[in-house]
Amino acid sequence: MSPAESLENPILNSPYEPPARHFVLGSRGPTGEIRVGRRPSESFIPIPVGRRRRGASKAGPEPEQDTLDFDVTGERREVNSLINDIRARVDRWRAYGYPGVTPVTRKLLQHWADPTREDRVLFCQREAAETAVYLAEAAGRRGEPDFRLRVDAENRTHNEGLPRVGLKMATGSGKTIVMAMLIAWQTANKAFSPRDARFTNRFLVVTPGITIRDRLRVLLPADTANYYRERDLVPPDLWSTLADASIYITNFHTFLLRDAKEIRGVAGNTRKLLNAGKQVDPFKEKPDQMVERVLRDLAGRGRGEIVVLNDEAHHCYQDRPLDAGPLDAEAKERNEGARVWFRGVGPSPARPG
Repeated sequence: MSPAESLENPILNSPYEPPARHFVLGSRGPTGEIRVGRRPSESFIPIPVGRRRRGASKAGPEPEQDTLDFDVTGERREVNSLINDIRARVDRWRAYGYPGVTPVTRKLLQHWADPTREDRVLFCQREAAETAVYLAEAAGRRGEPDFRLRVDAENRTHNEGLPRVGLKMATGSGKTIVMAMLIAWQTANKAFSPRDARFTNRFLVVTPGITIRDRLRVLLPADTANYYRERDLVPPDLWSTLADASIYITNFHTFLLRDAKEIRGVAGNTRKLLNAGKQVDPFKEKPDQMVERVLRDLAGRGRGEIVVLNDEAHHCYQDRPLDAGPLDAEAKERNEGARVWFRGVGPSPARPG
């Protein structure tokens, strides 16, 4: 089959099975050449204008794939070794039947992987949930490498004080279903092992806006159109455990520090005079007060850890590249509008003893 004929039929794999083939990417996009196996994870990183190769020819031999510079677009391809290593271990762990997990977790994983299901779970959805399960229950145990140490190192570089794990999925691939799977996994395990700090039944779901917030009502077990029943995500004998789930859905604007009651309604010029020479606005909420306000709806609904699910997580990003110069006033204002620091919600995932 010629490259042109290959690109006319771009679907190479079943959506329910691990990818077995992929198109090779060249310096100008897909080449049409098909290669056996899954495409390694890569990032396309913008190159600062001053660092792009000046006068470089756009023709000539193509550099190696892991250091390829796209002169036209100003992007550099970089292999994501951490992601590729985790994928490989999750593949192996899946093939061996998910060793090291709780009986409840194994029941859910097998239910999601069942090929005879009427409404099958897509492989990308399964793999996303499996990766979260692997990091929480299997990594660092029974001879498995402890990838959490590498994840922690990345978080110290980019999210100091805010440990996070990202599940990156293509638009339309069903990330809301994955959120429901994770809620079911955590809640069911907490019902059977209430003292296990790896699990919780309290969830804070953060969205970028009101419209998406309303769409996520399908995550509420009491909603008539909830995904747990609609998508058959929970076996019948575990359904009752979802009654324990406390789920609060809000948008990220809730995390912006609000004016204290004392300053509301005060004219702008008066406020400027009161704040003159002060580094911190004394009439704004403190971060701890903001957290207490946001979590008010979860207070009194049990004790223990809280899982924070950040929907549309590309809206929550680092201030600037580590090697970038200082930000101008407009960029600083944009950053403050998009940044959310959420500290002190709960401990990092439990380490094996």
